[in-house]
Amino acid sequence: MLESVEQLIWEHEPTRTLRRPILVTAWDGLFDVGGAATGALEALRGDAAVKVGHVDADEFFDFNERRPHVRLDASGRREIVWPHNDIYALPLDERDRDLVLMDGVEPHLRWRTFVDAVVEVVRRFDVKMVVTLGAMIAETPHTRPPSITGSTTDAELAELMRLDRPSYQGPTGVVGALHEHLDRIGVPAVSLRASVPHYVSGAPNPKASRALLERFERVTGLPTRWADLDQEASDWEARVNQAMADDDDIAHYVRRLEEHYDARAVSTLPNADDLAAEFERFLRQHDDD
Repeated sequence: MLESVEQLIWEHEPTRTLRRPILVTAWDGLFDVGGAATGALEALRGDAAVKVGHVDADEFFDFNERRPHVRLDASGRREIVWPHNDIYALPLDERDRDLVLMDGVEPHLRWRTFVDAVVEVVRRFDVKMVVTLGAMIAETPHTRPPSITGSTTDAELAELMRLDRPSYQGPTGVVGALHEHLDRIGVPAVSLRASVPHYVSGAPNPKASRALLERFERVTGLPTRWADLDQEASDWEARVNQAMADDDDIAHYVRRLEEHYDARAVSTLPNADDLAAEFERFLRQHDDD
């Protein structure tokens, strides 16, 4: 049994016992361009999720790099807001599987201890799979649906879900450290990453958040309410169009990106029902094993 991680603070129990949950994570940092991943998790959380715990920030952050904020509450009293990593339970009463959500800020320090905290969350709720959300800069046009890249180290899951096997080599983040640890202890894990236009990479990017939620729902069959972001995504695209309206050079560049995108945009994914059925079959088989 894993030892308890003292930096992991439990606050409440879920409203009921969670059934065969999936843990979904997103962290503000290197792999959250445009705030797409953390924005997706915030939208997924909605009002129904219950905060059950958090990770104490003290040992994981260099506060010269990520300073806490001072704010005034409703009564005018000053309070300090520290970098957060919060854990939520999201029961899905109409499904036979629930969600655990963990979002916050990628830590600066003690990544292995931080990963141990995530693994304790997996153990505490008997999580059956972990899905990490992220976003990366890419040469992609803002006028097209963001491309979502999915990968997993599990060969069977990669084949069933039409996912890539990890091939990246180079500097990594806490997500890479987490996936390596989960692979060693035999917990299936999937990475979903949105492609964000490099010329408009600032946060928020609701169009990329929407795309992440849509792909997550397509793969798992679990509801994400991704369509609730339709208007925000449309408004975001309109603002970008307006900002570049008088710049002929960037307009020409975007048209070239559109041509490249359209030339390679041939979907190889099966329909959503087939994907979700294969996904559920894989998890049930994993439970039996």
